[in-house]
Amino acid sequence: QVMLVESGGGLVQAGGSLRLSCAASGDIRTINLMGWYRQTPGNQREMVAQISSRGSIQYADSVKDRFTISRDNAAMVVDLEMNSLTAEDTGVYYCAANTWAMRNYWGQGTQVTVSS
Repeated sequence: QVMLVESGGGLVQAGGSLRLSCAASGDIRTINLMGWYRQTPGNQREMVAQISSRGSIQYADSVKDRFTISRDNAAMVVDLEMNSLTAEDTGVYYCAANTWAMRNYWGQGTQVTVSS
């Protein structure tokens, strides 16, 4: 069992920055991928960024060059630095972990609101 606890998020003006952090606990040795998903109003949950245990990174096209994901394998923390935020980035952001056995875990979600 893996538990994920998110922090960060909140309200920011367009053009501003926010940092999300997610700490994993429990059976962390089983984790391969960690990342962030978001659900924006009227849309399905989508992958924002993810990073493997070996450091391989993927970003959604909509956030490339604005968001940066990083991971501390020792502490099992994954962070998402979000810059140049727009109203379209508003939504609930979820931390996710995928294990080597292809089991998915989710955090409780944190609200990001960008005011225009």
